[in-house]
Amino acid sequence: QVQLVESGGGLVQAGGSLRLSCTASGRTFSTYAMGWFRQAPGKEREFVAGINWIGRNTYYADYADSVKGRFTISRDNAKNTVYLQMNSLKPEDTAVYYCAADHRVGVQTYDYNYWGQGTQVTVSS
Repeated sequence: QVQLVESGGGLVQAGGSLRLSCTASGRTFSTYAMGWFRQAPGKEREFVAGINWIGRNTYYADYADSVKGRFTISRDNAKNTVYLQMNSLKPEDTAVYYCAADHRVGVQTYDYNYWGQGTQVTVSS
């Protein structure tokens, strides 16, 4: 069982930056695929970024087209934490952001069994 706790959301002006954090319980964090998803009001939850373990100390990061070049996902296995650095934020980035974990690689919500409670990100124009 994995428990995830997000933090770092808030209100920011367009063009600004925020860094989200997600801290996980458990002793096998380094082997988990970690993802960030977001859900805006009235919309489906969508994939934002993921970082997957592909062996030894090698990880692969993937991004939704809408955030490529602006968001960066990273992880610190010593702290059981995954980060989402969000730069050049736009009003359309406004959503509740969720952290997710599983041993499977994927960009769909059903690929992940473990979810955090979400953190609100609001970008004003």
